[in-house]
Amino acid sequence: MIKIILVLFSVTFASVIAQNKNTQINLMPYPKEIKITGEKYRIKSTFSINYSLTKSERLKKMSNRFLIRLAERTGLFLKNPYANQSGAKLKTALFIQTEKVGKLKLGVDESYSLKISKNKITLKAKTDIGAIRGLETLLQLLKADETGYYFPTLAIKDAPRFKWRGLMIDAARHFMPVEVIKRNLDGMAMVKMNVFHWHLSDDQGFRVESKIYPKLTELASDGLFYTYEQIKEIIKYADDRGIRVIPEFDVPGHATAILTAFPELASAPGPYKIERNWGIFDPTLNPTIDKTYKFLDKLFGEMANLFPDEYFHIGGDENNGKQWDANEEIQKFMKANNIKDNHALQAYFNKRLLKILTKHNKKMVGWDEIFHKDIPKNIVIQSWRGKQALVDAANKGYQVILSNGYYIDLIQPTSFHYLNDPLPKGIKLSDDKKKFVLGGEATMWAEMVSPETIDSRIWPRTAAIAERFWSPQNINNVNNMYKRLDRINYLLETVGLTHIKNYGMMLRRLTNNNDTKPLDILIQVIEPVKIYKRNSLRKQNQQTPLTRVVDAATPDAKVAREFRNLVDSYLADKKLDMKKHNALVEQLKIWKANNKKLLPIIKKSPMLKEIELMSIRLSELSDLGLKILNYRKNHKKISSELFSDGSQIINNAKVPIAQTELMIVPAIEKLFGSILF
Repeated sequence: MIKIILVLFSVTFASVIAQNKNTQINLMPYPKEIKITGEKYRIKSTFSINYSLTKSERLKKMSNRFLIRLAERTGLFLKNPYANQSGAKLKTALFIQTEKVGKLKLGVDESYSLKISKNKITLKAKTDIGAIRGLETLLQLLKADETGYYFPTLAIKDAPRFKWRGLMIDAARHFMPVEVIKRNLDGMAMVKMNVFHWHLSDDQGFRVESKIYPKLTELASDGLFYTYEQIKEIIKYADDRGIRVIPEFDVPGHATAILTAFPELASAPGPYKIERNWGIFDPTLNPTIDKTYKFLDKLFGEMANLFPDEYFHIGGDENNGKQWDANEEIQKFMKANNIKDNHALQAYFNKRLLKILTKHNKKMVGWDEIFHKDIPKNIVIQSWRGKQALVDAANKGYQVILSNGYYIDLIQPTSFHYLNDPLPKGIKLSDDKKKFVLGGEATMWAEMVSPETIDSRIWPRTAAIAERFWSPQNINNVNNMYKRLDRINYLLETVGLTHIKNYGMMLRRLTNNNDTKPLDILIQVIEPVKIYKRNSLRKQNQQTPLTRVVDAATPDAKVAREFRNLVDSYLADKKLDMKKHNALVEQLKIWKANNKKLLPIIKKSPMLKEIELMSIRLSELSDLGLKILNYRKNHKKISSELFSDGSQIINNAKVPIAQTELMIVPAIEKLFGSILF
């Protein structure tokens, strides 16, 4: 359907790609140093792994898993399907040499070197964690030709740019079962991310079993929570992949679920019930009573024993302060203790909480609202509201991680996230202050996702974010990134991620198991509305179905993006390029005709009725595009009728329908503008 466009798109960027030396191998993240020698290591059924005598259960598991994945992707019946731990003397295809077992903590050495010759592969790393990063690189290098499968011969020296490379998953607003977490950990491992930030409590639920306070899950979880054993299972699963697990329990705001179980800790009288809607809500812990800190001491002590990582996230965001303002006792407390405002009161709360965490051998992490001149510097601040918060905190000596610009629930394009650097050129930080920027995290808030759709919101865009955290700063060519992302997108599916597979399933459900192709053609050029516009267009809550067209549509729709790029290339040519012109015509004809094909399917599936107008808009817009191209080809002067109709069609097409927007509108608007002047 879009072969002509794809061919021309690749031609358009061929010169750009040829000029970029970092484009010869489709790796993501791209290595720090790579030298390609141009030959091939042929993979045979005798392929085997041997690793040095370092006693690493982690490396043993990863090596065996590598062999399974290699066999699955090649179809080879490997004669040696298990890795050997015998030192360098054993004849082997791949030898892994490590010096020590890496302790899974901030700053562990993750560097590695990989050398592939025609006859042997050698992977060296100081730690087993570095070795498993190298194994992921090697598996990405797998290629095929008419002779069979092979690895290209090369030499790589690689190490991460930032030591904190995270993904946050919110399991509080919509609960995410264990299998969802595991498959996303596998995706993280593939792209060398090393921190799983687990958002476990919010207004909509408390998601961890507490043996000390069982009411938290009895009254505040709807029965959807992780048991002790499940938590331990996931932590071990992550550890095997070199990924740290950091829990977040959000206080003092976002506390409705906690207060549902323990209303006596609230800043206003209860009772409370689990919040079903989305937004910022009033319920807040009372920071002026001792029972709040006694409760948190016991709860966080229990959770500290369950989660072994040295860091512990306390949230601290979006406290609107309304309950504090209305509570006379809290106001008296503030006056008596010379606490001038709610921000200072929260700093008081955080300092007391910091003592509790320190007692339990934990380091505090919180969103940038916890930043206050009175808070000690042995905390980590997660900047989400803007980069200035990161700069201000780092300049004062606080360790920081960046999430502003990596909010993947906002449905922004991959290129936006990719070019968002934690340490951009020109940042107002001296070299000695830049060391406080530990890295960053992509954040997957769960208001608008379910276990069925969450993978499509995280991947593949997070792979590009992972590259920004790992690769050198000068690896930043957007066109090349998209080229490599196409391949990593497919590879992510091989570890169990469902972002591609579930799309077809959702379309079959939406069409009542009728022909899905016309719906697919429409969805290829629409996206969910951006930022937090979706909930404002149509209020949603915890029980709202997430099975509609807006949920099947994905961020950064590839077909629409490539059409926009082709239009830009077409308009940039001084002379009419008929190949590009014909490719545009062919695509617009398909879109114009699609409405007639989709209407009978809509009649058989009432769920699709809400996007009927969007289908009409696509047809109208495509017809306009065809008329514009005809004017350009024949050098006609625009008629007043076309000017009037065209303006109206474009304006109509800009209006969101069923919480989605048509992503070819900017391209048609550019074409329209090209015949006006």
